[in-house]
Amino acid sequence: MGIRTILWEKWREFLRDFSRITLAAMIAPLMYLIVFGWGIRTTMNGQPYLYYMIPGVISLTTMNGSFNAIAQNLNVQRLYEKAFDQVIISPTPLWQFIAGQIIAGSLRGLYAGGVILLLVLPINTGLTFNLLTFVILFLNGAVFSALGIVVSFLARNHADVPRFSNYFIMPMAYLCNTFFSTDQIPHGAREFIAALPLSQTSRMVRSISVGEQPNLIGIVILLSYLVIFTAIGLYFVYKKKNL
Repeated sequence: MGIRTILWEKWREFLRDFSRITLAAMIAPLMYLIVFGWGIRTTMNGQPYLYYMIPGVISLTTMNGSFNAIAQNLNVQRLYEKAFDQVIISPTPLWQFIAGQIIAGSLRGLYAGGVILLLVLPINTGLTFNLLTFVILFLNGAVFSALGIVVSFLARNHADVPRFSNYFIMPMAYLCNTFFSTDQIPHGAREFIAALPLSQTSRMVRSISVGEQPNLIGIVILLSYLVIFTAIGLYFVYKKKNL
């Protein structure tokens, strides 16, 4: 019941801000595709670079959509609206509140990635995306929704969330197997970046897009990140830390 309530709240919020959410999901990824995919004429593995970019851009779009939907919203609720006081005294189990936020953020990210898929659909790339693609994108969104929950508790003011995004989310957007392969990064940094959740998502989605079997160990890695970030979020809620 608690999860359904959270999802209903997020659904109403989505309908209210539909145009703004859709435009926000489109603009940055479109700029990536236009500037790097069409503006820079090059190839990757014998194919137009645009074809290589599309899976990475879809993956980073789900990351941004999920993280921003949760981190900013919860941070405002915690610091300014003091809404967590009402959550704590309500009959809704706290774990359902966290679960509802993660699912809602995942769906927001999946929507953002779906918008990009629709935009590139008229381009005859030959790339394929199946049900497993959407499962991976949903899981990627869940990871960054859970991370958004953690950041919303750690932030001391409203400016801390954009700072965290600049320090961590933006570097992942550029380095994590999105615009170029992590195999080109020097040893040491390569292994660290390759283990990050967005690197795993981009690699699996790209493998599926060219008809290859993805390395499903990436799903295990994503689930591990999800469990860790969710556990930290639950710790903050149940221990009433930084509320």
